[in-house]
Amino acid sequence: MGQTATIPVLSSEEALARLKAAVHPKAQTYYAMYSSILGGIVTDPALMVLPMDDHMVHRGHAVFDTAAVVNGMVYQLDQHLDRFIRSAEMAKIPLPFSREQMREIILETIAASKQRKASVRYWLSAGPGGFGLSSSECVGSSFYVMIFAGLQYPDSYYTEGLRVITSTVPIKPPFFARVKSTNYLPNVLVVLEAKEKGVDSGIFIDERGMVGEGPNMNVAFVTKDQVLRHPKFDRILSGITAQRMLVLARRLVEQGLLKDVVVDDISVEEGKAAAEMLFFGSSIKVAPIVEWDGQPIGNGKPGPVAKALYELWLEDQQKGEGQLIPVPYRD
Repeated sequence: MGQTATIPVLSSEEALARLKAAVHPKAQTYYAMYSSILGGIVTDPALMVLPMDDHMVHRGHAVFDTAAVVNGMVYQLDQHLDRFIRSAEMAKIPLPFSREQMREIILETIAASKQRKASVRYWLSAGPGGFGLSSSECVGSSFYVMIFAGLQYPDSYYTEGLRVITSTVPIKPPFFARVKSTNYLPNVLVVLEAKEKGVDSGIFIDERGMVGEGPNMNVAFVTKDQVLRHPKFDRILSGITAQRMLVLARRLVEQGLLKDVVVDDISVEEGKAAAEMLFFGSSIKVAPIVEWDGQPIGNGKPGPVAKALYELWLEDQQKGEGQLIPVPYRD
């Protein structure tokens, strides 16, 4: 005689009830989600789910991008959306909608969230249809948009600076580094390695011994002769924030705080000899790095260029020409 089954087979109503009961406290900051599978927007975190046979889930065949909502305006949405479409082309994922339709869906989802300060993240997947490798089995690409509170970094990152290490995790090959795909396992391992060693983050180094990037941000340096240097973008992700900061940094050249802005290879030795070291990123914004592998950068304190660039970033988020898109709120 067989044992009595202890795992229940749930009805649709029971499953939905359990989904609602399983919503954790952090989900209070998940404000709205659009799903092309549902064909609409939901604001109940219990319904912010994906099909298990979506190739984003079991194969990682998906790309994503992000943007920030500031004072009811979306910062750099068009620039991020352009990169999103380039990533989709490289990943061979057909667009389910036109660029303008995806843009409208993103804005409508923000409006439904009613948030005037939030993060936006959106994904394009090969879609559901099976558990194989080829996307030929998929019934069509899927598009998802999420509005949430965003990543929060400690104030100390900006007032005291970050400490980093040279990561032992291999950097992604150039092609995969330039595609903003959902395969972030190397990036996760960089952060875990850094935390295990008691520091804030890690730096990818390529096989030539040249500086790559951080786990989810770009890295730049200010040399002792006042030149802002950033690695070439041919082997790393072309960060939208980094690209914008390189433009804004020209103002500091005009003001005399910098002598030049250069994009070129940077060796580890050159980086460690810099006067300042910086992270650029949509979430981290502009953050000073004061220690690398236990060695101080410059005088071991946040420098003037980091402060000036952060202030330029703040100004740009408020009134940057060509950088802000209004959200069509209904109230």
